[in-house]
Amino acid sequence: MMRRVLFVDDDRAVREALGQTLELAGLKPTLASSYIEAKDHISTDFDGVVVTDIRMPGKDGFALLDLVQKADPELPVVLLTGEADVPMAVRAMARGAFDFLEKPCSGKDLLAVVEKALETRARVMEARFSRAAGKRGDAAARMLVGESPVAEALREGARKAARSGAEVLITGAPGAGNSKLAEVIHLLSTNARRPFVKLAAAGLGVEALEAGFAQAEGGTLYLDEVADLPRPAQFALIELLETRPATRLIAGTYRDLPGEARAGRFHPDLYWRLEALRLRIPSLSERPEDIPALFRHYVAIACEQSNRPMPEIPPELTAQLMARDWPGNARALMSEAMRFAMGLDGAQASPAAEIGLAGRMAAVERSLLAEALEQAGGSATEAAAALKLPRKTFYDKLARHGLKPEDFRK
Repeated sequence: MMRRVLFVDDDRAVREALGQTLELAGLKPTLASSYIEAKDHISTDFDGVVVTDIRMPGKDGFALLDLVQKADPELPVVLLTGEADVPMAVRAMARGAFDFLEKPCSGKDLLAVVEKALETRARVMEARFSRAAGKRGDAAARMLVGESPVAEALREGARKAARSGAEVLITGAPGAGNSKLAEVIHLLSTNARRPFVKLAAAGLGVEALEAGFAQAEGGTLYLDEVADLPRPAQFALIELLETRPATRLIAGTYRDLPGEARAGRFHPDLYWRLEALRLRIPSLSERPEDIPALFRHYVAIACEQSNRPMPEIPPELTAQLMARDWPGNARALMSEAMRFAMGLDGAQASPAAEIGLAGRMAAVERSLLAEALEQAGGSATEAAAALKLPRKTFYDKLARHGLKPEDFRK
């Protein structure tokens, strides 16, 4: 931990004097004169504490406390208050403030409170790191790439399904990766060391189905596109699920299985058994923010397999990939990544006919904003200045493109 302190006070003399006190104590102060300057530094990744004056022009220290509480309730905030504001500061502690100090405060008092706050923050960050390390170590974190809430929900769904031990039905659009999710569930289960067997349901006979169950004994049998399972095999599967409970069944489909059951083409008993635990893989169009990470992941795999160096992925290409529709989902994106890794012409700018002029201009604007934030280390102030944009205009554009400065901080 870098022992960082975000110190906010509109009084320059106080700010510089106490900032120097913090620095001489071996801390790393970041000085800000207002709410606007301070808010860019607030994120769940900030591994320090916040010390802020209450009375400031514009939005005051209470507004900054509210912002911190929304961004990260476990980020300690110490309030600096005048004598008349002590009752308000006491009430603020009930709202989540860590402590308060009455101004003028001595360097000794400030350091004592800051050290306590830093110890609290260090314990929080250590606990978060341990939890994240645990998740990074499992198959869901390794194989289901993406940082969006949708991607995290899918990983959690896979973990819950693995713990349940029940049959699972995986649905999703073509190319979404049903078989990959099935393998993740198997690897997360208590039977991960037992066999994982994949069979195509289309044209599968009773004998082949029984052989598949026997081969996967104690492990997992995955049936791809279970809607195509022939009628005799459907009856046999119901019986096998009763007589061979040691083998877990996971089925995948891109079709409307409830509709198939209503139409009499899929056995209703088998459908309801599979429907008990259903996981749906979101399409790429539902989580475009995951496309950059997925594309990098697939490019890295292709480069490793072909013993090629990892190429630089230009921001404009990333923006254009995010602007595309991707009806083929992860499979199509993987093919695009392989062509890019091989230096072929596949992963190029999307033609104007596909995304239109407005889409192309939006993609370019988004890539320029992202590039500026990347170069500024997530500082919105520096990025806006580099692009010669007023701060309000800059923030409006960030909101329009779904970009957050904290995502670019390292």
